[in-house]
Amino acid sequence: MAQFFSIHPEQPQPRLIKQAAEIARAGGLLAIPTDSAYALAGHIGDAALLDRIRRIRGVDDRHQFTLMCRDLSEIATYARVDNIQYRTLKAATPGSYTFILEGTKELPRRVLHPKRKTIGLRVPAHPLVLALLQELDEPLLSSTLILPGEMEPLCDADEIRNRLAKLVDLVIESGPCGAQMTTVINLVDGAPELVRAGCGPLEPFGFAET
Repeated sequence: MAQFFSIHPEQPQPRLIKQAAEIARAGGLLAIPTDSAYALAGHIGDAALLDRIRRIRGVDDRHQFTLMCRDLSEIATYARVDNIQYRTLKAATPGSYTFILEGTKELPRRVLHPKRKTIGLRVPAHPLVLALLQELDEPLLSSTLILPGEMEPLCDADEIRNRLAKLVDLVIESGPCGAQMTTVINLVDGAPELVRAGCGPLEPFGFAET
């Protein structure tokens, strides 16, 4: 049965953040609020955790996972970033964007897209997530919490606890959460390519708002 933490959205309690980090380090699967919707998140190198996320999401091994990072220095460790890409990232982070980039050898192959060898990366603008990343001192592997057959991601902690109580190890409640997915931008080929319009504004990349 999943544990349930209620954490302050602006001043996260250090004791609860530390406990959440310990659960993640031990291979636990977390359902956490972000600046977009809820996400499933856990330790990067845990193969069993990848399988758990895929089962909950109903996706196969071609699913593009995302690393949530605390700052741009971490992104540069896990993805190949040139000067133009870096300027694009710097202008849009932190925020509700996921950037598709070529992964580096620092990442286990199993977290990369099997054909393109890419990884999604983002720096969320959410105090709770940033506090958790700071405590962990490493990124979290994540995937938007949207269930098979549904069009919208989950955004209510009580609903998540009721529906996924036996499938995740921790649900964190932290006040109102967004109900949209991130905007996804592919930067692999240099020029930004819109993959998915979400809650991150499109104008900074020259795309028309939908």
